[in-house]
Amino acid sequence: MRRLVRALGAATVIVLAGTTGATGTAGAARAAGPASDGFTIEDERITESSGLAAARAHPGVYWTHNDSDDGPYVYAIDGRTGETVATVTLTGVSPRDVEAVSVGPDGDVYVGDIGDNFGGRWPEVWIYRFAEPERLVDQAVEVTRHTVRYADGPRDAESLAVHPVTGRVYIVSKHEDGGALYAGPEKLPASGAATFTRVADIGLWATDAAFSPDGTRLAVRGYFGGTMYAWEDGKPRELGRLTVPVQRQGESVTFTPDGRTLLYGTEGERSPVRPMPLTEEQLPESAREEKPDRTGDGGGDGAGDGDRKPDADGAGEDGGGEGNTLGFVLALAAGAVLLLALRRSKRRGVGGA
Repeated sequence: MRRLVRALGAATVIVLAGTTGATGTAGAARAAGPASDGFTIEDERITESSGLAAARAHPGVYWTHNDSDDGPYVYAIDGRTGETVATVTLTGVSPRDVEAVSVGPDGDVYVGDIGDNFGGRWPEVWIYRFAEPERLVDQAVEVTRHTVRYADGPRDAESLAVHPVTGRVYIVSKHEDGGALYAGPEKLPASGAATFTRVADIGLWATDAAFSPDGTRLAVRGYFGGTMYAWEDGKPRELGRLTVPVQRQGESVTFTPDGRTLLYGTEGERSPVRPMPLTEEQLPESAREEKPDRTGDGGGDGAGDGDRKPDADGAGEDGGGEGNTLGFVLALAAGAVLLLALRRSKRRGVGGA
């Protein structure tokens, strides 16, 4: 099934590249303000990058990890070069299906072992938490393992986001007909299970989510699009569709530290992380109040100099332009085939998207 997802993604890239080029949506967005230029993950061990999060203690560094079957490893990536600067080994755990990573206001890294390719067969999943290392060197770290259960029963999920102000952990469930946002307790318990409660519907086949650095925006992405939400009183209010780059198998999203750009990741060898600058209402409140840094370094996010431009497959889709309509329809057609394969895959073991 994973091969089918990638094949459909590649076909969608071919179709949509022409339509996005006609609209110029991505080019207009890039010209609207400063942005990271993105990077390519160079580590040959990282072939299924499934989560992405900007480090707090190390500006310019991004945490990522592989999907299932890799082991208890989290990688620190230099956003300028794409090179791995540290490999962190999580001791005392045997991950089953790691799908997401986020960094909390407490300085801890939260790793979500929350995937369930059976569509809700496992009664509990886990979050692994460890303090972000002071020095970026290869090391083993002890983790706190939090057991997660859902108030309305087991389900699949690939999206985990820690609010940068309250520290509360949220999960977005994954379903082809749309998922839901689940809130954990105000503080994850040190023992026993943390019950996550449904607080809002999310109309996406979600593969990742991230809060803006100031906590006023929540971005949720899927295979074929994304949605930005304003975060108000602990709940999301939809602001509109995101401009999402066409990728082979879009799996991850995070904000740059200045909050002005979303970085989108995908699975695959030497996988590219593509930038999409935000404008107008989708900008976090703090970013709308501050003047952008026009030096090209994205406000210190460390993702490269200002001379490089995203490759052709960094052109945006789902940006709302009329020229995207044909590509979007064809993407939906490809998605219909993918849905059939996914339903069959639920009878099989782990190892999927």
